[in-house]
Amino acid sequence: MTTLFLSFAIYETLILIAVLLFPIWALIDILKSKFEGNTKLIWIMLVVFTNLIGTILYFIIGKNQKIKE
Repeated sequence: MTTLFLSFAIYETLILIAVLLFPIWALIDILKSKFEGNTKLIWIMLVVFTNLIGTILYFIIGKNQKIKE
Protein backbone atom coordinates (compact mmCIF):
# COMPACT_ATOMS: atom_id res chain seq x y z
CA MET A 1 0.00 0.00 0.00
CA THR A 2 2.81 2.40 0.85
CA THR A 3 4.56 1.71 -2.45
CA LEU A 4 1.39 2.46 -4.35
CA PHE A 5 0.95 5.73 -2.46
CA LEU A 6 4.55 6.77 -3.16
CA SER A 7 4.22 6.06 -6.87
CA PHE A 8 1.10 8.25 -7.03
CA ALA A 9 2.93 10.99 -5.12
CA ILE A 10 5.78 10.92 -7.64
CA TYR A 11 3.36 11.26 -10.56
CA GLU A 12 1.47 14.06 -8.86
CA THR A 13 4.74 15.87 -8.22
CA LEU A 14 5.77 15.57 -11.87
CA ILE A 15 2.40 16.89 -13.01
CA LEU A 16 2.66 19.78 -10.55
CA ILE A 17 6.12 20.64 -11.88
CA ALA A 18 4.81 20.57 -15.45
CA VAL A 19 1.83 22.78 -14.62
CA LEU A 20 3.79 25.33 -12.57
CA LEU A 21 7.36 25.44 -13.84
CA PHE A 22 6.94 25.09 -17.60
CA PRO A 23 4.72 28.21 -17.90
CA ILE A 24 7.18 30.18 -15.77
CA TRP A 25 10.04 28.98 -17.98
CA ALA A 26 8.05 29.99 -21.09
CA LEU A 27 7.25 33.44 -19.67
CA ILE A 28 10.89 34.09 -18.84
CA ASP A 29 11.90 33.03 -22.35
CA ILE A 30 9.23 35.24 -23.92
CA LEU A 31 10.22 38.28 -21.85
CA LYS A 32 13.92 37.87 -22.68
CA SER A 33 13.33 37.47 -26.43
CA LYS A 34 12.46 39.90 -29.20
CA PHE A 35 9.39 39.45 -31.40
CA GLU A 36 7.82 41.45 -34.21
CA GLY A 37 4.95 43.79 -33.37
CA ASN A 38 2.57 42.66 -30.64
CA THR A 39 3.58 39.00 -30.88
CA LYS A 40 5.30 39.10 -27.49
CA LEU A 41 2.13 40.39 -25.80
CA ILE A 42 0.01 37.74 -27.52
CA TRP A 43 2.32 34.94 -26.36
CA ILE A 44 2.37 36.27 -22.80
CA MET A 45 -1.44 36.40 -22.71
CA LEU A 46 -1.73 32.93 -24.23
CA VAL A 47 0.63 31.38 -21.68
CA VAL A 48 -0.94 33.19 -18.72
CA PHE A 49 -4.57 32.49 -19.59
CA THR A 50 -4.30 28.98 -21.04
CA ASN A 51 -1.38 27.82 -18.88
CA LEU A 52 -0.20 24.38 -20.01
CA ILE A 53 -1.76 24.46 -23.49
CA GLY A 54 -0.33 27.91 -24.19
CA THR A 55 3.06 26.80 -22.94
CA ILE A 56 3.10 23.77 -25.21
CA LEU A 57 2.03 25.92 -28.17
CA TYR A 58 4.76 28.45 -27.38
CA PHE A 59 7.49 25.82 -27.32
CA ILE A 60 6.22 24.26 -30.57
CA ILE A 61 5.34 27.41 -32.55
CA GLY A 62 6.50 30.54 -30.73
CA LYS A 63 10.19 29.76 -30.40
CA ASN A 64 10.43 29.85 -34.20
CA GLN A 65 8.90 33.35 -34.28
CA LYS A 66 11.66 34.98 -32.25
CA ILE A 67 13.86 37.55 -33.96
CA LYS A 68 17.35 36.15 -34.18
CA GLU A 69 20.12 38.61 -33.44
